[in-house]
Amino acid sequence: MNRAEAVGAVLDALDEHDYLISTTGLISREVFAQGDRPRNFYMLGSMGLASALALGVALLRPNARVVVLEGDGSAMMALGTLPLVAAERPANLTHVVLDNEAYESTGAQPSISDRVDLGSIGEASGYMRVNRVSSVDGMTAALPAGSPAGPALVVAKVVLDPLLRVPPRVSLTPQQIKARFQAALAENTVAVNEA
Repeated sequence: MNRAEAVGAVLDALDEHDYLISTTGLISREVFAQGDRPRNFYMLGSMGLASALALGVALLRPNARVVVLEGDGSAMMALGTLPLVAAERPANLTHVVLDNEAYESTGAQPSISDRVDLGSIGEASGYMRVNRVSSVDGMTAALPAGSPAGPALVVAKVVLDPLLRVPPRVSLTPQQIKARFQAALAENTVAVNEA
């Protein structure tokens, strides 16, 4: 499974009410190219912060599913967020790490995830569920709608994509991303209050 296939599986698992926060670089570019929508937040230029933002959204909107999508480099940059997520126990948060053992967005320099088991870190931190997958079918099975209480961690082994196929940059400005995501959060507030 490559990055495009893994991102496609995540997008296919979302429904119209779910929120998706994606990390900087090629992952956000891939999400934008395959399935841009107002409930996506692209964390441009801020590696390591997607999981903290997703935790905040999950706590703010406990009735909506929140998925955070980041790479192994991003997850390792903010390892302290994993135990924080587990300690806060947002049942609606699914944390997906695409692990290609490299910092692909900056030139595919090797990371250390070939020697650091992110799934074991998630288990030790206290995630309710940890899945290790390496195929689209495995990814799909790990992301069912109405899944059991989280937080859940999905560590997906992916192969490095050849840089011949690079998705286009996110064409929205950070201000536009923020404004439309805030509007989507406000829509959810109205829907929850009216229910």
